[in-house]
Amino acid sequence: MSFVDYAIYGAFGAVSLAQLLAMVRLILGPHTADRILALDTMTVNAIGLIVMLGISQGTQIYFEAALIVAMLGFVSTVAYCRFVLRGDIIE
Repeated sequence: MSFVDYAIYGAFGAVSLAQLLAMVRLILGPHTADRILALDTMTVNAIGLIVMLGISQGTQIYFEAALIVAMLGFVSTVAYCRFVLRGDIIE
């Protein structure tokens, strides 16, 4: 095992812990804004986990999956914010 493998496993652990903490904030968040930020943070953490999985396995298909998750995460965050602010997504 090389140093890069240890670094990837350490990063997996750190991002997984961040994902769990964001999930706790999503469940226990006192305000709706906290829940929106936690959901966006979970999307970023999921992208990080997918990219690290692609690096550790040495395949490029995971990077395309990460791009799709990033696009869906951005659109879903914007739609949820518009729903909270206006009560309607489509004008």
